[in-house]
Amino acid sequence: MDEKLKQYRESINNIDAALVFMLAERFKVTQAVGEYKAKNSLPPADGAREKEQIARLRQLASDANLDPEFSEKFLRFIIDEVIRHHERIREQS
Repeated sequence: MDEKLKQYRESINNIDAALVFMLAERFKVTQAVGEYKAKNSLPPADGAREKEQIARLRQLASDANLDPEFSEKFLRFIIDEVIRHHERIREQS
């Protein structure tokens, strides 16, 4: 294999690993948030917070020369998964 291509692929593999570990950390924190919300009778979703987060991420994406539409879709996927987890925690409480 071409050495340059091998280096690119190694970098991609490292970035993918970092993304997975960062997502795992994020979900640990959102799990704690879900438990807190359930104990305090707070709703699983917070529409205002979601809008703030999406706007913030779109700006970060724009600043980083990343497509804001892509970043919003990515965050929306994560938010929807977090809400699903929060709903499940609430049901179990």
